[in-house]
Amino acid sequence: MKRLISIALFALFAALTTPAVAADKITVMLDWFVNPDHGPLFVALERGEFEKRGLEVELIAPADPNNPPKLVAAGRADMAITYQPQLHLQVAQGLPLTRIGTLVATPLASLVVLADGPITSIADLKGKKVGFSVGGFEDALLGAMLEKHGLSLDDVELVNVNFSLSPSLMSGQVDAVIGAYRNFELNQMDINGRPGRAFFLEEEGVPAYDELIIVAKNDRLSEPAFAAFLDAIEAATQFMINRPDEAWELFIKGRKDLDDELNRRAWRDTLPRFALRPAALDRGRYDRFAEFLKGRGLIETIPPVDSYAVELR
Repeated sequence: MKRLISIALFALFAALTTPAVAADKITVMLDWFVNPDHGPLFVALERGEFEKRGLEVELIAPADPNNPPKLVAAGRADMAITYQPQLHLQVAQGLPLTRIGTLVATPLASLVVLADGPITSIADLKGKKVGFSVGGFEDALLGAMLEKHGLSLDDVELVNVNFSLSPSLMSGQVDAVIGAYRNFELNQMDINGRPGRAFFLEEEGVPAYDELIIVAKNDRLSEPAFAAFLDAIEAATQFMINRPDEAWELFIKGRKDLDDELNRRAWRDTLPRFALRPAALDRGRYDRFAEFLKGRGLIETIPPVDSYAVELR
């Protein structure tokens, strides 16, 4: 009996003095300032989906939107939100990055004109000014869209408007803008009383792609925390689809600056575009887009998909 009591006391002492297993701390760099595109991340955070899976997740908006993938590649962040098209270019530049999940599974970028303006077809852009933000890639998108209508980049005047897409269009500085997000700029223009008309990339000669993806460093893909993170995102996305109003309240919890007409509209328009299976990978989609980029001269070779995009098990 004394021996049993001693064992029990020892077990109790061990339980009281042994520290609890610490949660895996994960740092995730966002691609831009917090907005409805990041809905599943913040809903997962507020619903405790990360905590349930032993994760302590910090979501960080970058000072420079070009930095998140570079920070992951340098080992200074665990994951980053970025874009499928940019991943192809980053891999071609030698960054050790791999897509491990998808956040927004359709293109958001589009070519936008004023709804009441003279441009009713892409063919009407001949001799017109087109604003852009990101040189090289957006040129390639526009070039493909123009070619479908018998035009080329030589038929338009490109104007760098930085990230002032809808303002430059509404003010008449340009006749169209390439790269405007259909869930944001279109709503922003409508709220300002200058509705826009969008021409969608995937309907105009550009292969469909994943707009927002999650990347990690190549040598860390076997870490269990990444698969757990994706499970949490999937649970949050299912909740958002089933209960969009409740999910919205979770998204703006502690972020009341986001509670405005633009973000409410963007939330509505982005919901059907979130990846219902964030971990799932469509290899054919990545191959097709790599072929497109190679054809436009943005990458020299098409690497095997498995070398830069995986489906974690």
